[in-house]
Amino acid sequence: MKALLMLAKIAFGFVWFVLILNIFHPFPGKGAIALYIMTAFLFLMHGVQMAIFLGAFGDKLKLGTWEKYSILAFGIFALLDIRQKHMMGPTPDKAEDTENK
Repeated sequence: MKALLMLAKIAFGFVWFVLILNIFHPFPGKGAIALYIMTAFLFLMHGVQMAIFLGAFGDKLKLGTWEKYSILAFGIFALLDIRQKHMMGPTPDKAEDTENK
């Protein structure tokens, strides 16, 4: 699961790279306009997602600055990562390690 989340974040990072590259060096034709619209939509949707999550769980979870802004950058993949780190119990591997100590 952790490897898939990392792969998804890398893919999303590439998407953001292309979208931001289009802002500073616009692609030719009408593709640039479509990418502007996609950038605004993606930023807006992830902003709403971040606001909803922080509104619901902000007082219950201690999130660092990077974790808060990673929701804005990576969306659902950041939320899945936060859920795995903060909201779920220890994984079976970690549970066995604590029992053996």
